[in-house]
Amino acid sequence: MTGRNDIDSQARPAGPNLPDLPTRIEPRFSNASDLFEHAYRQAPDSPGVYYFDTMLTFGELGRRAHAFAAALRSRYGIQPGDRLAIMLQNVPAVPVVMHGAFLAGAIVVPVSAMLKGAELASHLADTGARLVICLESLHATVAEVLPGTAVEHLVVTSELEDLAVIPQSLRGSSRVECAGAVQLADLVAAHRGTDTVPHRAAGSDPALLAYTSGTTGFAKAAVVDHSSFVYAAESLGSWAGIDERDTTVAVAPMFHITGLTGHLATSRSAKSPLLLMYRFEPGEMLRLIERWRGSWMLGPATAFISLMRHPDFASRDLASLTKLHSGGAPLPHAVLENFERATGQYLHNVYGLTETATPSHGIPYGSRSPVDAESGAVSIGVPLPGVHARILSLDWQGDAPVGEVGELALASPTLAAGYWNRPEETAHAFQDGWFHTGDLAKRDAEGYYYIVDRIKDMIIVSGFKVSPRDVEEVLGDHPGILEAAVVGMLDDYRGEAVRAFVVPRAGHVLDAAEIGAFCRTRLASYKVPTRVEFVTEIPRNPAGKIIKRILRDQPVSPIEARSTT
Repeated sequence: MTGRNDIDSQARPAGPNLPDLPTRIEPRFSNASDLFEHAYRQAPDSPGVYYFDTMLTFGELGRRAHAFAAALRSRYGIQPGDRLAIMLQNVPAVPVVMHGAFLAGAIVVPVSAMLKGAELASHLADTGARLVICLESLHATVAEVLPGTAVEHLVVTSELEDLAVIPQSLRGSSRVECAGAVQLADLVAAHRGTDTVPHRAAGSDPALLAYTSGTTGFAKAAVVDHSSFVYAAESLGSWAGIDERDTTVAVAPMFHITGLTGHLATSRSAKSPLLLMYRFEPGEMLRLIERWRGSWMLGPATAFISLMRHPDFASRDLASLTKLHSGGAPLPHAVLENFERATGQYLHNVYGLTETATPSHGIPYGSRSPVDAESGAVSIGVPLPGVHARILSLDWQGDAPVGEVGELALASPTLAAGYWNRPEETAHAFQDGWFHTGDLAKRDAEGYYYIVDRIKDMIIVSGFKVSPRDVEEVLGDHPGILEAAVVGMLDDYRGEAVRAFVVPRAGHVLDAAEIGAFCRTRLASYKVPTRVEFVTEIPRNPAGKIIKRILRDQPVSPIEARSTT
């Protein structure tokens, strides 16, 4: 089988007007531990994290990481290859725990802080995680699902750690008593001063198990190995021109692949500070960008829309923001134009997936996104260094001609090794060194790529992928629902939103608000249907399969409060 690094370079086209871009980089680090140690050892007195108004140096973060690694080994018996689940928001504990886990040789499992119940239990059971570290506020949620998993130890921390002054956005936070859990701060204090000998992970060893959703709708974890993680950080940092003079603004959550590689790993590679603020809040982010001179941002279009809509946007000094990229969801051309008009800075579109660990495509500096005249899609740009792309003909007859639509396939040193414990899904998506994205795309004569549609039914809400099947299964558990089908609908703010079509059971009177409340107790907030429409039947083909195209094409009507049955 062809390897990820053995793809013919002819797959990376070069148009006459494309910038002169490197075709590949040579990473300086052999594994993720080396990457984190680089900043800790070479820049110990430099700012490593800005957390609200607190500054922590690379040295302090590194000392905590070494202490945590010592605790993992001596107190918990964590061995190389053991899985460690992290369920945190954007707090200083994330770089500490990630660094410490890699020092100990553990595989990190980032878990969305928005997961609940069966979804969370499925992630923990699937990965066989032995230890979970979570926020105190999530302790009860995690503890409830531990039976039936391999989790033996629970470590907690708080978003209030490291703060001398509590910011307005955390005024509602409080410390929580967590029975049966150990405080991260206590572990660090008990082992402080330890200089842990790093585990020497091979490049092919798994570093992350990063969850995504696929064509089947079942949650599955992409295996991001150490070489992929390092190349992702080095490639993106080199392409975006990030160095120690920059401040990386963490827009995406650290449990998302963008936060892990696009923010955390890239900033560690560049020895540049990382600006954290727990969760995205536009007013606070504007204040902190001005305060710490944030310069590099990578986030979904919704984040930039929120910033522009905030009343402080016009009065804040944002002149330091000079390296701006939007990804995770389609970038509307109007957003691109409005942001440039307001700031004088151009938003460079990028495209990537969990399976690529970092953007595979982007608009280079000095270039502007072409717009596809036929579909209206804003270009995702050109392949990043080391990335090769093909547009596969939909009739299975090789590559599609320039200008024609086909499935986008990618090969890259950052590509995941496959899906954890999912051999069939791996074989289907990863073929001869190429990852089949499921996205319909085209390439123009200049070498620019465009995403024009998706083969998969996946819904992307503010950059988060939603499997319709996940939502449909929850709706199916409602006692008053006979059947349901879920599709995406356009949303000016989120890019897409979840739209549910529901057939009530005979004799049941359903209320859209009550259905929303039912879903919110079982699903992450972004998966909860924004619109619930009551129908008498779900359209199906002769084989009984739901025809979602018909549902997508239905005009969006006002939300019906109750059913007619």
